[in-house]
Amino acid sequence: MNPKFPDSPFLNDLLARLGEVLRQSPAQDFERNLKAGVTSMLTKLDLVSREEFDVQAAVLARTREKLGQLEARLADLEKHERQADEG
Repeated sequence: MNPKFPDSPFLNDLLARLGEVLRQSPAQDFERNLKAGVTSMLTKLDLVSREEFDVQAAVLARTREKLGQLEARLADLEKHERQADEG
């Protein structure tokens, strides 16, 4: 499988069951072709691993927190500027 994706128990189980059925039929090459096709389809999708998603979610949370702090600081500076202009 693609090293970007951890082994999926669902896909492994599905492929194992299909392989078992196909071993009993003359289409043994179908299993190999199916695995290659599924792998190819997954690599064409622009997916990320769960670990990478969690890292990016944490980065986004920190960025939002920093943005909130900067917005509050800007509002405070604007308030002080208005007060200085009035006074």
